[in-house]
Amino acid sequence: MALKIRLARGGAKKNPYYRIVVAESRRARDGAFIEKVGTYNPLLDQADENRVTAKADRIKYWISVGAKPSDRVALLLSGLGLCEKPAITETPKKSAPKKKAQERLKAASEAAAASESAEVAAE
Repeated sequence: MALKIRLARGGAKKNPYYRIVVAESRRARDGAFIEKVGTYNPLLDQADENRVTAKADRIKYWISVGAKPSDRVALLLSGLGLCEKPAITETPKKSAPKKKAQERLKAASEAAAASESAEVAAE
């Protein structure tokens, strides 16, 4: 049984409100959960102290038992000092052009160089 600490959406349309819950990883997002350990209201200002509320002792307990926080929850909890901030992976570098594309680019640059030298010679 893999446990996750994650967000369960509540509220109305265009008015989100999230509960921070401990649930089995295979359960539905808003389905059955084991325990509610906090709340998150994204509509409040970031400086508002009620934007994220959490039961620190229960979260520490569930993490010690083996529950893994989702990336978003880990980010929220790191702001409260309850867990480490998740590592942000860098975006992959764009792959180099393939062989045909390289040949086309080389031919285009040679043609541009030839036309420039022809213009310089004409002057």
